[in-house]
Amino acid sequence: MSGTQRATTAFGAHTTAAEVVSGVDLSGRRAIVTGGASGIGMATARALASANAEVTLAVRDVEAGRRAAEDIMGSTGNKPVLIAPLDLAEPASVTAFVRGWSGPLHILVNNAGIMATPLMRNRCGWEMQFAVNHLGHFALATGLRGALASAGGARVVSVSSVGHINGDVVFDDIHFQHRAYDPWQAYSQSKTANILFAVAAAARWSTDRIAVNALNPGRIPDTNLARHVGDLASALASSEPDSTGVSWKNAEQGAATSVLLAASPLVEGVSGGYFEDCNEAGPHQPGIRRGVADYALDPDAAARLWRVSIETLADRSAPRGSAESSA
Repeated sequence: MSGTQRATTAFGAHTTAAEVVSGVDLSGRRAIVTGGASGIGMATARALASANAEVTLAVRDVEAGRRAAEDIMGSTGNKPVLIAPLDLAEPASVTAFVRGWSGPLHILVNNAGIMATPLMRNRCGWEMQFAVNHLGHFALATGLRGALASAGGARVVSVSSVGHINGDVVFDDIHFQHRAYDPWQAYSQSKTANILFAVAAAARWSTDRIAVNALNPGRIPDTNLARHVGDLASALASSEPDSTGVSWKNAEQGAATSVLLAASPLVEGVSGGYFEDCNEAGPHQPGIRRGVADYALDPDAAARLWRVSIETLADRSAPRGSAESSA
């Protein structure tokens, strides 16, 4: 947890992003939202823009990004909604994005992701869900650390999932070189990695006044995240038989917790936590699809993943299926 007492707000599962940011003024602040061209990423970007932030949509599909930016500017009246190309599966694309950024960065929302894909690998041989959901965002955030530090009180938001409770990071075979590939297990370990990143970054970057938190947005069936699994409701019902406690939401509700962590004064000073439904989550209880798994908050595992991620990004010639050399 981020502290001895969990951070709570009056908001809940059905709160919208617009309600969270109501009355908040982000004038002069600059934000990046990955995957901001659709779904909860676009809803997050819209809310931040409505509060007068300069928002950059970091997107793989630049044309879709332009359409989203025009939509956001039209609905909010906020003109500085920018678009920049970013392919999280390609380390060179992340490097180019980082090198192209200048000046301070106040808000980074690591929102983009893929879910339950068939076995795919990027050019480095990394399993695609881990490459996109964790390694790409890890490279982005660490590459932008200087810009975040210079902002003075920056916030980084890591969008995870309740699916993290289905599996820890398998350090001995992260990239499924030796074990049979399971799309949901791959998704689960990438979402656990999103939380472990927040734990490790919060500890490492506290002196730079960078707050880092992770969250579960809830289940939002009408987003591009489900493009590899067909009907999301049916797929999740079959893959996760006990759905007790799950919050089904629309995109505006799904973006609310991201916006809370990115912009709300209600969580000022909170770092290293995992939130759901606009409140810091308690421990996961078996049979209830809520809360955070103990292994996702383990500082030793977080430190290990940090080292493995740095090594993996430094050596792109082959996937590091085992972390034993850096443990």
